[in-house]
Amino acid sequence: MAEFSDLSISLEQLGFIIIKAREFDAKEGVTEPDPGSNPTDDGQGAVLEDHGDDPVRAELVGFIHAMNEDERADLVALAWLGRGDGELADWDELRSQALQEHNKRTASYLLGIPLLADYLEEGLAQFDETIEDVEAEHL
Repeated sequence: MAEFSDLSISLEQLGFIIIKAREFDAKEGVTEPDPGSNPTDDGQGAVLEDHGDDPVRAELVGFIHAMNEDERADLVALAWLGRGDGELADWDELRSQALQEHNKRTASYLLGIPLLADYLEEGLAQFDETIEDVEAEHL
């Protein structure tokens, strides 16, 4: 049976990704692509829109790109596990598949998954782990 200690990715890394993924998931589609007005006058509403130059997306993409291949495979497999694509007993198979499908688009793939933060947390829960301590330190 797989244990969290077998993973290459740390709770701190996962905590960061989950926190940032929640911020990213909260974004809405762009309603006014070029408002031409002052953000203060608009109540800073554009902050909640998913613009192409979104700093949260850029931070997540940069962080995921900086991870090594094993960490990215763990991240993808953990999302799949949390999404219900397998069970903890299938961990080795999920991780192997994530390694086989590895490419340079891991960040884009993961950010395209709705509810990514929820899936990662659910995957962690199957390992009897949470990011509560990480959240307490960063929030």
